[in-house]
Amino acid sequence: MSDLPRQSVVRAAKLAALPIGYAGRTAVGLGKRIGGRPAELVAAELQARTAEQLFTVLGELKGGAMKVGQALSVMEAAMPEELAGPYRATLTRLQDAAPPMPAATVHEILARELGPRWRTAKFRSFDDTPAASASIGQVHRAVWRDGRDVAVKVQYPGAGQALLSDLAQISRVARVAGGWIPGIDIKPITDELTARMAEELDYSLEAANQKVFARRLRDSPIAAVPNVLAHGEHAIVSEWLGGTPLSRVIAEGSPAERERAAQLYMTFLLHGPTRTGLLHADPHPGNFRITPDGRLGVLDFGAVNRLPHGLPPMMGELVSRAMEGDGVGFVAGLREEGFVKPGIAIDGGELLAYLDPFLEPLRAERFAFTRPWLRAIGTRLTDARRPDWLMATKINLPPAYLLIHRVWAGGIGVLAQLEAEVPARQVIIEHMPGIRPEAFPTV
Repeated sequence: MSDLPRQSVVRAAKLAALPIGYAGRTAVGLGKRIGGRPAELVAAELQARTAEQLFTVLGELKGGAMKVGQALSVMEAAMPEELAGPYRATLTRLQDAAPPMPAATVHEILARELGPRWRTAKFRSFDDTPAASASIGQVHRAVWRDGRDVAVKVQYPGAGQALLSDLAQISRVARVAGGWIPGIDIKPITDELTARMAEELDYSLEAANQKVFARRLRDSPIAAVPNVLAHGEHAIVSEWLGGTPLSRVIAEGSPAERERAAQLYMTFLLHGPTRTGLLHADPHPGNFRITPDGRLGVLDFGAVNRLPHGLPPMMGELVSRAMEGDGVGFVAGLREEGFVKPGIAIDGGELLAYLDPFLEPLRAERFAFTRPWLRAIGTRLTDARRPDWLMATKINLPPAYLLIHRVWAGGIGVLAQLEAEVPARQVIIEHMPGIRPEAFPTV
């Protein structure tokens, strides 16, 4: 068996072990319950142990499996509280603290990428204990040869093969499932996903993306991006960006701190593409922090969408038509952009009614994004008893909008985690291309 199939088998076995492990712990828990332990205490112990195994398995697997875990950590705000609650802290750890690779492995990679004398020629000091980790790499803190504090990002060995293997399997399953949904053309979507995620493996490309962001946002009052000092195909050295991680703001921030962070975060999602011609397409909190000077610090530029003219102006036009209640014009715009395939009949009024909850944040001067609000939307959209439940099967996702959709779906999840009140309406009017302010009712 070759290395790649062997990795896939191991990964599948570990994932399969999660429910088996849970069943085993359930049996143990039943024994404790029979022995007189309170039911609530036994249940809490079982959930804590299962959550810890989830962190360990997804963290060790890295690649696509860990990306799934990170996506869950962003979207847990939409899950029922009884399911998400016990796993919230554990999933959040996947945002920046997965199990590390050995120091010797890190040294071997840096010797190949930065030269055999990397430790003495490039750095004054280097910390072998990683400061953070993610799906395909981990970050070490060091001091550059000129005295600057730096972050050294090192890619896991075999991460590329593992990620591409995961994507190939996901694509095969998605294409089979896509045949059941007449409104979605799945192959172009999976092809685009594979191409964009494969780019994340090239740290030279990531370094080039980061340099563009750093240069074009240098004087931005909204965002801060560290400069790149050196890079190779599997390693990047950039200035250390201090500040409070967004995950800590979510967990411990005051209402004022969470509101400030939420407004910066939402503004950056719109402001960034306009200023840089690029969309930062990895929205989970591990990639953001609040800097000492009050800006949104942005990290990790592997997932980037090239938008030379910023976000498509039709996005703003579609939002404007929806706010006006123009169902016919809304559907016409969707067809023009490829969201509705030829031959798919769809009623504009019914579609706007189905999507109405997403427009709620734009009707008030300020809106509180909360877990209960997002959970209610998730429950509504997946309720098969509703007459408009099949509406979602009529909406296609054009490949050009794949990463935009990823950012905004994840972004809403992060805003709900922050549970902050934000002037979302004003942010959209000021920063979304194509918006017509007159379409918004006076509040």
